[in-house]
Amino acid sequence: MTPLKKPTAAVVGAGPAGLATALALHQRGWDVGLYERYPEVKAAGNILNLWPTPQKALRALGVDTRDLGAPAFTQLRRHDGRIRAEFRMPAEVANEYNGGFIGLIRWGLYKRMMDALPEGVLQLSHKFNGFIDDGDSVQVDFEGREPVTVDLLIGADGIDSAVRKELWGDSPKRYHGLHLMGGWFLTDEPIGTRGVFAHDRTVQGSYTPIRHEGRNGYEWWVLEKWTPQAPFTQTDIRAYALERAGHFDEPLPSFIERTAPEHTHRWEIVDRVPMKQWSKGRTTLVGDAAHPTSPYAAYGAGMSIEDGYFLGRFLAGVAVADSAALTSALQAFEDHRKPHTSKVSQQAYVTGKIFHHVPAFIRPLRDFVFDHSAFLQKSQGDAVPSHIIKQLPSIEDAPPTAVR
Repeated sequence: MTPLKKPTAAVVGAGPAGLATALALHQRGWDVGLYERYPEVKAAGNILNLWPTPQKALRALGVDTRDLGAPAFTQLRRHDGRIRAEFRMPAEVANEYNGGFIGLIRWGLYKRMMDALPEGVLQLSHKFNGFIDDGDSVQVDFEGREPVTVDLLIGADGIDSAVRKELWGDSPKRYHGLHLMGGWFLTDEPIGTRGVFAHDRTVQGSYTPIRHEGRNGYEWWVLEKWTPQAPFTQTDIRAYALERAGHFDEPLPSFIERTAPEHTHRWEIVDRVPMKQWSKGRTTLVGDAAHPTSPYAAYGAGMSIEDGYFLGRFLAGVAVADSAALTSALQAFEDHRKPHTSKVSQQAYVTGKIFHHVPAFIRPLRDFVFDHSAFLQKSQGDAVPSHIIKQLPSIEDAPPTAVR
């Protein structure tokens, strides 16, 4: 008997979405190529946090999550240290997922995911140059390379996705009128488990513990209102961040001061309005290519990992030669994911508006409500973890047998 031909896929972009998708499809018996445009995989940014659901998805994908990050039990505070809300995680979830919310360096996550990839899956120096979907297969073109013909193309190439543009045309970015300065450092000192998201009337200054390659430390970020696309002329990100958040309660100012300049990063916050449709024919989108999200959610990389996991699950056993069956599975995947990703992206956008774009004369009233009511506890401290952990039962407790 002639063995069945493995279904084939090309995944464009080797960030968390692409890595998770490649792992998930390989696990389900697909022959996968993961194509990265650069000669090496580079982490976009430096600091990162993961909620329980992406941690569980990583486990299910066969990624080693032991000692991946540091537990962070986080609070919302006023800039002077007054506690406004606590992100409450059920004890059983905190016990199972290293506190429930972990801090790490982005490259540490990429490295763990790449280590789980089978040899030959990752293809470097492959710049996507377009595709042709003839209904029965997809021809994927790369600059200066031979084209690849596959059953399925997945765009995992970020907010500026070339696959997305080719599939759906161009669309404007949504500028949040915010920018973020962030950094990290490692230390041999005890670090504890306290994470803090703090605000004065115009600035957020925050920190969480991190763990990276066996060492502990802290990550921090300072976020404020910014004129969209205005030039940033400061040469010292650390000094600028300290100027904006030096009056915040310790230890944030000290954390900024002790960070090496090369471990700082600054970016303007943008996303896109949630898409009504991700897939068409034999092509779909995952991660930031489908739903770029403000860091106010602390969930962009996490949702990208979840996308990869769930795409693999919805494609398991699908007869890919049957175009109708494949497109139906892709539609089921995005119908499952869109309510969640759209809600998170929109909430992150609105939260940024509430903290940074309220008119000056309203800010005292806003802060009075934050300080003297349960508004932030209910809308953030309770609602955000609750929404995220509701997904935990839909992910396997153990990885299926990997196909080698």
